[in-house]
Amino acid sequence: MKKVIAIQPRTAAAFAGGRLADTRGREMRDLRISVTDRCNFRCTYCMPREVFDASYRFLPHEAILSFEEIARLARVFAGLGVQKIRLTGGEPLVRRDLHRLVAMLAGLPVEVTLTTNGSLLAKQAGALAKAGLRRITVSLDSLDDATFRAMNDAEFPVARVMEGIEAAAGAGLGPVKINMVVKRGVNDGGIVAMAERWRGTGHILRFIEYMDVGSTNGWRMDEVVPSAEVIERIAARWPLEAIDPNYPGEVAERWRYADGAGEIGVISSVTRAFCATCTRMRLSTEGALYTCLFAQHGHDLKRLVRGGASDEALRNEIAAVWQQRADRYSEIRTSQTSPLRKVEMSYIGG
Repeated sequence: MKKVIAIQPRTAAAFAGGRLADTRGREMRDLRISVTDRCNFRCTYCMPREVFDASYRFLPHEAILSFEEIARLARVFAGLGVQKIRLTGGEPLVRRDLHRLVAMLAGLPVEVTLTTNGSLLAKQAGALAKAGLRRITVSLDSLDDATFRAMNDAEFPVARVMEGIEAAAGAGLGPVKINMVVKRGVNDGGIVAMAERWRGTGHILRFIEYMDVGSTNGWRMDEVVPSAEVIERIAARWPLEAIDPNYPGEVAERWRYADGAGEIGVISSVTRAFCATCTRMRLSTEGALYTCLFAQHGHDLKRLVRGGASDEALRNEIAAVWQQRADRYSEIRTSQTSPLRKVEMSYIGG
């Protein structure tokens, strides 16, 4: 078996080439847009049912950004150097007629992608692809139906997510990226089975360390399965080789099967923080701008948009927020910082 090679920490040196940069020299390249704070799942690590129950008050329709407002802000972001926009949520496909927004964004000089739980994908994949969506990521935390139903806490079957993945590939949205959040004692027993299922399919499986996102998921460090352990488990069955990132700031560390059966990725924001190369900005459902997934406060852009601000004023505001950015939460995470109140992932997107 080939030796598993450790990837060296990435640096920010390559990011200070004259584009809009923050206090650590990180360029703004990626924008995540949450189109809804609602979801039809109640995943225990994201929207636990005991908090997001029948009495939980989601944002009213008039509070959330319209497609036209989102498209306008996206155009401003593109002018500031953003190269990729990812639509997220909540579950983005519960937002009615999402393909209309995709069509609005498709004319911008950016790559338009989407992350979904796959529950509604079989019905919408064709329309999304026709509207201009280029890539898609599907969350799938287990192939075991009982485990999957327990984790999504909505009695949703694995089979229907698999149908969504097939529909996306058939619509030309492949290779599909498949994300598995790994939680020790819950679904980590299925790591090798997941790898085996997607080997040789052309799709890309990625394992994500369980994170302390938001303030409601009861995160504990002893429930984190380090990415290094994930790689070791898979490499014990199929030798792996480390490969270079596709682009600066890519959060997933990439590995390929030595036998040519494709690649996998690991996202290690707990044990191998990538704050030093983070290029992401996040726009919440109601138009607040967040500079980190673990942020406590956002910057209100909706007030400007609905108050008649010009594109230049929006551009200046966004640029100022980014240039003052100094976030590095994952680098300084401790048992003391993890309980701090943070914005919920379902509100700004994962």
